[in-house]
Amino acid sequence: MEYIKGFTFGWGAKRGDFTKPEAKESLQLMKERTASNYVIFALAATQETAFSTDVVYKGEHIVTDEELIDMIDYARSIDLKVMIKPTVNPADGIWRAHINFFDIDVPCEPKWRDWFKSYTEYQLHYAKIAEEKEAEMFIVGCEMVQTERRESEWRKLVKDVREAYSGLITYNTDKYQEANVAWWDEVDVISSSGYYPLGDWDNQLDRIEKIIKPFNKPFFFAEAGCPSRTGSAQVPNDWGMEGEINQEEQKAFYQDMFEKTANRDWVRGFGLWDWKAILYPESEADQDSDYAVFGKTAEKVIKDFYQTR
Repeated sequence: MEYIKGFTFGWGAKRGDFTKPEAKESLQLMKERTASNYVIFALAATQETAFSTDVVYKGEHIVTDEELIDMIDYARSIDLKVMIKPTVNPADGIWRAHINFFDIDVPCEPKWRDWFKSYTEYQLHYAKIAEEKEAEMFIVGCEMVQTERRESEWRKLVKDVREAYSGLITYNTDKYQEANVAWWDEVDVISSSGYYPLGDWDNQLDRIEKIIKPFNKPFFFAEAGCPSRTGSAQVPNDWGMEGEINQEEQKAFYQDMFEKTANRDWVRGFGLWDWKAILYPESEADQDSDYAVFGKTAEKVIKDFYQTR
């Protein structure tokens, strides 16, 4: 598999956001400023709570199919390859990793079969678009930690997606969870979220390599990144951590991650987190403490690394 020099784009984009000229300008800047060759369109469906079974992927909270298709066409026009990543989060703010139901059905309680039916419908909707637009890869889920033990349901979901989409399929497990997925043989590519602490990358890469080696499949980090805050390099997954704005800490995280993964030829790239559809003014980059790298010192580190791959 070719090396993926990617960025996640448009997470949290709402209806109409992709129609704004700023969105295409942002995608163009992403390519120019980071030397990315892949864009991952991450879609943000919702469900009412972590215990709800209805996945809602149409409404004001998400871009329309027409918007997505137009943005894919634009990505192609500027020589970007495409992944589609339909993701879901509870609307009450609970992280999707906590979506969970009883393993033994109980009358009057929400059930796994109902949730997977709705979630599969959601995945198939975008798998058809991925097939129509010839996306290079489709990501069937992201950090769905509590769901991962439902092996038979996930295997069926992947098989169902294959009926609609002929490209490469991956699943993006969460950090530290690479051994939690017993059904890696069902997908074409193994991926996880690379939010590992500064200074701990060698340990984590040693661990991951042992887990994935028996499957003999390509691997990449479908997410990886760090906020530009003091302390975030030690807990890069904590988006709510409070701290002073610190671009140098974000830069150090990226330098460490790239240095350590460059020595592992089985790591076949990144889908970095994240690049917004609507950017802040570059003059205000020093006021942003989130994962964004636009106009920050980490941006050049990424470009320099991607240009060497």
